[in-house]
Amino acid sequence: MAKKLIKFVILFDNTNLLYFPGQFLSGRVLVELEEDTPALGLHFHVVGEGVVRVRSGRHERLYDKENYIDFRMRLLGEPGQGPSVLSPGIHSFPFKLGLPLGLPSTFLGKHGWIQYYCKAALREPNGLTHKNQQVFIVMNPIDLNLEPPILAQPFRCEIEHRLGITCFSSGPVLCRVALDRGGYVPGETIGISALVHNRSKVTIKYTKASLTETVQYLARSKVVQAETRELASLSRGKIKPGDKDEWLNEQLYVPPLPPTNLRGCNLIRIQYDVYFIIDPKSMEKEIKLQLPIMMATYPLRTNEGTLARKQGAHYPSTLPIFRPWLDEKTFD
Repeated sequence: MAKKLIKFVILFDNTNLLYFPGQFLSGRVLVELEEDTPALGLHFHVVGEGVVRVRSGRHERLYDKENYIDFRMRLLGEPGQGPSVLSPGIHSFPFKLGLPLGLPSTFLGKHGWIQYYCKAALREPNGLTHKNQQVFIVMNPIDLNLEPPILAQPFRCEIEHRLGITCFSSGPVLCRVALDRGGYVPGETIGISALVHNRSKVTIKYTKASLTETVQYLARSKVVQAETRELASLSRGKIKPGDKDEWLNEQLYVPPLPPTNLRGCNLIRIQYDVYFIIDPKSMEKEIKLQLPIMMATYPLRTNEGTLARKQGAHYPSTLPIFRPWLDEKTFD
């Protein structure tokens, strides 16, 4: 009986499978048959869901899920009616629906994901059901021009830290760090200025600026897993006791990143930070200054509407949808 069915596929009008919230998802389900085939119905289901699944030991003990789209329609047949007979050849069943506004972007992570897909099921009277599904990608962009204006302003942070066990006789390490603003897009550079004054008796091995991505996975409103990865970095050499070092608008390049906006998702959070790290030549831990930033999709524009292009910016023509560094070592 199954040999009657030659082809059963879901085809989208948008062949690159990339959609924005608010756009129409349209296409057709294509059925090609070899001979007359009775069908009770052709069911179509559009799903958008977020899932967190964390393995604990040998078992997946922590699990949570939420739905963003759950839309069902019949493309053939009505409830309670008898079967329709489909003739040999190709049959095309169109579908079209508007995607809700505010959908979180597609995301694939180690312990969770946000996925969107369509499922089609062709039911025969004999109980046989043919099934197929097709994934599509949702990108919810972030426009820096629509975010709070403070993100276009410089962002500063400072710390005073004492090193060594003889901290009362040893002076502190003073550090002031500033970013040229609080929001960026891939292809731009982050301008970093810093002043490190080593008034301690301990040599500082190096200073470093690191762009990181942190992903948190939540189940039942609690963070059950988190991972941080370094995406780019700059470093400078040692600072002897009594010396100082100054960073003058050093440029940290933002590599191509998936345009991820997970607003609307309560299970997965993504945060980008610039860490300024001071590593002392002793048994003490690194000194870290954390400067959270926003990673957006569309860059700032002037009041005239022209691109406020940063010096050294090399905007990529396309951005990756998925994270190629998923299996790389995490950042401590």
